[in-house]
Amino acid sequence: MGGDVPQPNRNDPEVMLCEDMALFYADPLGFVMYAYAWDSDTSIQVCKLPDPWASKYNSVWGPDKWACEYLDELGKQVLERGFNGIDAVMPIRMGVSSGHGIGKSAMSGWLVNWIMSTRPYAQGTVTANTFTQLETKTWAQIVKWTNRCATRHWFETTATRLYHKDHPKEWFCAAQTCREENSEAFAGQHAVNSTSFYINDEGSAIPNIIYEVQDGGLTDGEPMQFNFGNPTRNTGFFRECWRRFRHRWTTFKIDSRDVQITNKEHLQAMIDDFGVDSDTVKVRILGDFPAQSFKQFISEKDVEAAEQRHLKITQYNFAPKVIGVDPSWSGDDEFVIGMRQGLYYKQLGLYPKNDNDVEMANIIARFEDDEGADSVHVDGGFGTGIVSVGQTMGRTWQIVWFSSKSPDQGCLNLRAHMWNQTRKWLKDGGCIPQDDVLHSDLIGPETVPRPDGKIQLESKEDMKRRGIPSPNRADALCLTFAMPVVKVDHVPVKKQNSQHDFDPYAMENA
Repeated sequence: MGGDVPQPNRNDPEVMLCEDMALFYADPLGFVMYAYAWDSDTSIQVCKLPDPWASKYNSVWGPDKWACEYLDELGKQVLERGFNGIDAVMPIRMGVSSGHGIGKSAMSGWLVNWIMSTRPYAQGTVTANTFTQLETKTWAQIVKWTNRCATRHWFETTATRLYHKDHPKEWFCAAQTCREENSEAFAGQHAVNSTSFYINDEGSAIPNIIYEVQDGGLTDGEPMQFNFGNPTRNTGFFRECWRRFRHRWTTFKIDSRDVQITNKEHLQAMIDDFGVDSDTVKVRILGDFPAQSFKQFISEKDVEAAEQRHLKITQYNFAPKVIGVDPSWSGDDEFVIGMRQGLYYKQLGLYPKNDNDVEMANIIARFEDDEGADSVHVDGGFGTGIVSVGQTMGRTWQIVWFSSKSPDQGCLNLRAHMWNQTRKWLKDGGCIPQDDVLHSDLIGPETVPRPDGKIQLESKEDMKRRGIPSPNRADALCLTFAMPVVKVDHVPVKKQNSQHDFDPYAMENA
């Protein structure tokens, strides 16, 4: 009949190849074993395929164990989401923290080829920490594996782009540098009926703003984000994939000693020279994040130790109770109220940004009364109005200006002094709650080198530019060290200054 749609010739090799690609939609490891000539191409015969995969694919050569596990997990997550080509699904987010030489760039090549070959009109971006890394390693590996792929004749490759020959503008993967000023180049990538994907190589050194912009391309279709890197910094977005954002990310930690292609003798020599617990070995071999980055003021080791401590009440109940209040700095920053008594610290309240000074002053007053606090220290940056309201309530709260003079000549200002006291307190046995945000806040600020040797911390503005949020939860703790406090005997009195008794508009209505 004239209206019949012509049926494809299923004996046509090209038709057969297309059908095979469809079978690998949720099977990236199966694609890798099919798409490359492992048994005949000696240039890719680097790793012996371990069992059970060697038996499953009847092959001697193939990816290493970690790569097989990674690709199998990826396929599992594709099946779990069940993308139907219409309704958007939650992004697949996978991170790899590793030592050197495990084959991360080869994995990037396999991922690009799998997505581009099995998902028509997919759109992707690949980036790395430097242009050299992107050009000579990451993108070079992508081109290498594309040239060896069974679907290589479908695509064209250039120095910065891989695209389908028939659909160059709709079906592509591009290489982009990760400079902060180039962040907008990552925006506007969408594949509503397909897969939008990002591959980030050496993710520790990629600015947070790049990750933030990438989020905009993960809102429709079947989005994917892959992070790889040596864990050179223990702050920033890449680090948080294993900590604050771990509920969204599937993460892998790869020890270089467990990988076939690495020089085990050389790795052992590094361990002998630096020690297995050194940051050098952690980062370069074990795939662990360092205890402390070069400019980092408070070490993660000290924070983790403080989180694990459990104190008896007799170890701190003799000390004065000091409340620290850090009002919202800007935007999405939190309003934080915390209290320290000796070596013990707890968070009393966490609130969204709130400009209602009367409301927040009443909340602070209730905590002051309920806890029997000996002193209340409020950040002067956005807290002057709150302290003023407190004065009308008969409260003697102390306003603290971070920029004021430090009582310690070794610190540039009071902010540096308070943070330095907090650092000493943590080392001396301080106890803090297990809170991912507080953890990140404490290890976030970096030092600013000075010729006079004084301690200076980077500004909140500079932290924001690095993609590190204002450390409000940590600042609330630090505020408790603003000045010496003496414990006083509290005489029970009628709480005349509670929210129920205090009417800030009473004079207006008189």
